[in-house]
Amino acid sequence: DPLSLPSKLQTALEALYGHYSKVFQLWDDEGIAVPPVFIVVCNNTATSKLVYEFISGFERPGDNGATNFHNGRLELFRNYDDYGNRLPRMRTLLIDSEQLESDEALDPEFRAAAATEIDQFKREIVQRTGAGTADSLTDKDLLREVMNTVGKPGRLGEGVRCVVSVSMLTEGWDTNTVTHILGLRAFGTQLLCEQVVGRALRRQSYELNPETNLFDTEYADILGIPFDFTAKPVVVKPTKPAETVRVQAVRAREALEITFPRVSGYRAELPNDRLRATFSPDSVLELTPLLVGPCTVLLEGIVGEGITLDVKHLDKVRPSTVAFNLAKHLLYKHFRDPGEEPKLHLFTPLKRITREWLDRGYLRCSGGTFPAQLMYQEMADQAAERIYLACQAGVEGSKRIKAILDAYNPEGASRFVNFNTSKPLRWTTDAARCHVNLVPCDSEWEAEFCRVAEAHPRVLAYVKNQGLGLEVPYRDGATPRRYLPDFVLRVDDGRDDPLNVIVEIKGFRRGDAQLKAETMRALWIPGVNNLGRFGRWAFAEFTAVFEIEARFDEWIESLPQSAAMAASA
Repeated sequence: DPLSLPSKLQTALEALYGHYSKVFQLWDDEGIAVPPVFIVVCNNTATSKLVYEFISGFERPGDNGATNFHNGRLELFRNYDDYGNRLPRMRTLLIDSEQLESDEALDPEFRAAAATEIDQFKREIVQRTGAGTADSLTDKDLLREVMNTVGKPGRLGEGVRCVVSVSMLTEGWDTNTVTHILGLRAFGTQLLCEQVVGRALRRQSYELNPETNLFDTEYADILGIPFDFTAKPVVVKPTKPAETVRVQAVRAREALEITFPRVSGYRAELPNDRLRATFSPDSVLELTPLLVGPCTVLLEGIVGEGITLDVKHLDKVRPSTVAFNLAKHLLYKHFRDPGEEPKLHLFTPLKRITREWLDRGYLRCSGGTFPAQLMYQEMADQAAERIYLACQAGVEGSKRIKAILDAYNPEGASRFVNFNTSKPLRWTTDAARCHVNLVPCDSEWEAEFCRVAEAHPRVLAYVKNQGLGLEVPYRDGATPRRYLPDFVLRVDDGRDDPLNVIVEIKGFRRGDAQLKAETMRALWIPGVNNLGRFGRWAFAEFTAVFEIEARFDEWIESLPQSAAMAASA
């Protein structure tokens, strides 16, 4: 999907485009006949096609046979007008091996608008190769001519502002109006870096300045092309293999076996008329450069003037526009059945909920980010997932949510644990509390929790979720993922049957930790409890790692008085 480009790539495009738009305006004010040229060098033809459509606009077939139009995200590079009609002169050009070898015909409007330049090209062909050859020119020949004449007044390529390519620009391309280059590929050698950067090293003007008798300074702004002339070979020293031990269930401890459901998904029945959201601290989405990519970049050469690239122009996007687009994305993403039309009557309540999410501070922007970056599809997916989970939490009656079990393996158990580990930090378990002989710990906090669990009188059994097979499906934006909680406990909460508790130990919570915890509370726990086949389940998360024992005691003691099936400490 061209709209699902990685957020870091979209931010890089926005940052470099923001500076290009200023250069474009300066050239226009000076009356320069041709525009500056922006180049994107991609790693393969599939990527170049996606980037080209994201920049210039594209059409795709809809569900009911109609055609949906999506205009380009970078206004100066669009090949369509606001009504979906192709512009008579292309602004963005896709050049790769597939494009040049395809039999796609040039747009008739382009042929009509560029008739004079095409006739001139045919006359030149006749002069170079002899009479009669011009009539055999194909669209491939014309497309190559467009590429070869980018930046040349009065020629086919004079109006091209952006060129998206794979490897067609490495030699023989003498355009002297290239001002911006974005590298979207791995460069295995410095020679490739020099070849790509060389596309911007041809001067626009070779006129000497009469005052200094020197050339005027010209700059090219380049992102993603690494130079490193100081790299040295590194000798890798051999390392001794780490000691491995076997972690396995002990047959003599069968009474401590813990069973659990293998959940593959969730089925939720939302009301058709009323929607309500219950937001929590896990509904927060914090936009940072770690998510969307660097929002401010200082470009400096060894000599010469430096510039700062940023995305401050995104601050001009109105909050109502952000809310509208996010509500629309939420409606089409989460409130429609496969193959059916979205429930349009839910748009108004979804817009209200979305605006509430924005106004109440659940979106936090730091590090030079802006709310408008929620219009990146990847970030819109992140926000929509949090709002959707809040809508699930706000549904009256938890019976609406059911867990979907793995059809081929619906149940797991601790008796199947059997694997080798080389982790140096290991906890030898109490034979009266754990079915497995060892707990390989990822941190000292997990070892501390093992001590706390074994010392508490109301913990009947526990097991570490490694080699156990307990996975919680959740969505990180548009990406389906699997979450592995840390521990599973069986606890005496004063009722006839013991309470099964999934425990997560978190010293530092990244953004995906919020989605995991909210998915557990809003979907997994109520979904499994509603099945009625696997007993009662609860979820507890401990983030105060130096107070695990006190917090765990408080949580356990609160169970007889509280019927809550999910908790956080």
